[in-house]
Amino acid sequence: MTGPPRIAVVRATYSAFGGAERIVNRIVGALAAEGLDITILAREWSVDGNAPGETLPLNVRWRKINPPYLGSAMRMVSFARAVRAAVARESFDLVQSHERIAGMTLYRAGDGVHREWLTQRARVRGVAASMLAAASPQHRVQLAGERALFRDPALRMVVCNSEMVSREIARWFDVPPQKRIVIRNGIDLEHFAPASDDQRRAARTQLQLPSDEPVFLYVGSGFERKGVAAALHALAGIAGARLLVVGKDKRAAAFGALAHKLGLAARVHFTGAVLDVRPYYRAADAFVLPTLYDPQPNAALEAMACALPVITSRKCGAAELLDESNGVVSDALDIAALTAALRRFADRDAARTAGALARRAIEPYSLQRMSGEYVALYRRLLTTTTNAAAALTASPGSAGPIAANATTAPS
Repeated sequence: MTGPPRIAVVRATYSAFGGAERIVNRIVGALAAEGLDITILAREWSVDGNAPGETLPLNVRWRKINPPYLGSAMRMVSFARAVRAAVARESFDLVQSHERIAGMTLYRAGDGVHREWLTQRARVRGVAASMLAAASPQHRVQLAGERALFRDPALRMVVCNSEMVSREIARWFDVPPQKRIVIRNGIDLEHFAPASDDQRRAARTQLQLPSDEPVFLYVGSGFERKGVAAALHALAGIAGARLLVVGKDKRAAAFGALAHKLGLAARVHFTGAVLDVRPYYRAADAFVLPTLYDPQPNAALEAMACALPVITSRKCGAAELLDESNGVVSDALDIAALTAALRRFADRDAARTAGALARRAIEPYSLQRMSGEYVALYRRLLTTTTNAAAALTASPGSAGPIAANATTAPS
């Protein structure tokens, strides 16, 4: 009998701080638990700062794909070429790519649609500046890669992490519904849980925050895209409230200067990236992410799991889980609406009531649910793959393992 199906998972780099990378790691873990033989193709891969061999299961191996390059555009091009060459040399049953690379079996559109992001960014930068930016080599490579990816006949399925992204892919690239599936990001509902009163007090003490002031929380890297400027302008209209900005950005100093200009220097705290964000969730009254474009931000889902109401935009995938009872959804640039939302949740009782409903809304989206949906998708795809069918013991929809004779592969 043949061994377990061989799967390649493509991601350029892994960072312990990246929400997308954490999702990749969870997907790999779920598939590895089913006995699949998995090869990660990446330039760099580490988990919590450890070497891959210290953290990956025995049936998961990491293959370094790190060709030379000059400039960010060539970095993407050289990696894509090297991945295609590696895939051509080996007999993988399925290739799941998290990068915009044509010729792969399965693409997870975790980063959304680049063309849509540039469209949304033009609202802030202006059409002329955005057209100039889109003409840069880096954006041209991403746009070309995106077009080629969705037009390639080898593509069998696109995994979207929100209905928003699925609609955008249909609109921009005419990908038919049978090639699109929505699998939302899963959240560890025990790790991210509502704070007790004691935990809240302890978190505020740890972070040196007053016990009686409203505290709003932003978590994410890429401040321009995720709306830090809009959050600052909205906060300026709320007396006595604070904003915690958790995340990294190359232009963080410019946003600090904006906070100072708006008279918020004493009420806005830029923390940089942190490994454990839970104390910040516990200390906060509400979560704010007025993002220009975000397919499915883990931070918003984590905030909901921690029983925080969420204030976000219509171009955020997490908005699909919100209604008037557990958050606020508005245009990313509507400062008046954002200010009103902050004012609503500056009332602690209102924030707690909405936060409890936010927790209830996110509870169906556990890691176990996400893992089960990926396993079901792989089972369905593998049963239609001739050279893998003999290795399957379960029919689509059954609860059995994917792989027959699922022995671990050598490390």
